[in-house]
Amino acid sequence: MIGRITGTLIEKHPPQIVVDAGGVGYEIDVPMSTFYHLPALGERVALHTHLVVREDAQLLYGFGSEAERASFRQLIKITGVGAKMALAVLSGLSAADLAQAVALQDVGLLTRIPGIGKKTAERLLLELKGKIADALPAGAVVNSSSQVNGDVLNALLALGYNEREASGAVRQIAVSDSVEDGIRLALKWLSKP
Repeated sequence: MIGRITGTLIEKHPPQIVVDAGGVGYEIDVPMSTFYHLPALGERVALHTHLVVREDAQLLYGFGSEAERASFRQLIKITGVGAKMALAVLSGLSAADLAQAVALQDVGLLTRIPGIGKKTAERLLLELKGKIADALPAGAVVNSSSQVNGDVLNALLALGYNEREASGAVRQIAVSDSVEDGIRLALKWLSKP
């Protein structure tokens, strides 16, 4: 398994790059979030990688951070989610944003990604719940207030507010220590004219 590659960046053709490491040019597919942070051609680059071996190909995927690779690995474990969809998700969201979306069960955030419909987004959130934050390295884990905010969001949805209103209210309130305080503050914000 190739877990990390360091070398000279010699080609950039989104979403694929070529890295020369020890005289061998490795074709690596990367999410756009990694692609945007790559150095200029001819400069050194280091990527965390994931190798997929299939009957007809060996595919190498690269990531700028360990958190992105961990998120990619969790995504491809989901039935029906291939590497292309996982790259699309990580191209549309950072690993931290994905973890936040899962914690808040924010379908709207995922449906903004091209190729992800509402049903697919709901399935991804369901499958990733409780897994994505565990897969991220210690510094990238979503804080505990995210769970409180997720509960507040679910309560607002249960009260009949639509997803846009509920998400907006959760983003506007200060971090709450309890779900009850969060609901109270969110309802107060929602009742403003």
